[in-house]
Amino acid sequence: MKLTQSAQFVASTTAQPPMSMESYLNHPTFGLLYRVCDLEETKELFATLYAQRLFFRVTTDAMGVQFEPTSRADAKMLIENRLRGLRRFGDTDAYNSLIVVYKQTFQ
Repeated sequence: MKLTQSAQFVASTTAQPPMSMESYLNHPTFGLLYRVCDLEETKELFATLYAQRLFFRVTTDAMGVQFEPTSRADAKMLIENRLRGLRRFGDTDAYNSLIVVYKQTFQ
């Protein structure tokens, strides 16, 4: 089930490379979400900022922002798939950054 709701990008701050950039969304119901990782060109994985228990696949397109609630197990699988893709394409910087986030979130 996809929830289409308006959202506001709250902050994108850093002077470092793009993989270390922190991005936040303000969800109308669940409050501040932070970006865990990019999944595809227009899809990203976000989690609630404080509990890190609720995950959302966020799609941004011409119609706006869509939130799709995702289970913790599915979120873990999505990140593992992203890690495999980064390793396969040899993007070691992005892989190393994402493995740190993965360990902090799921272990």
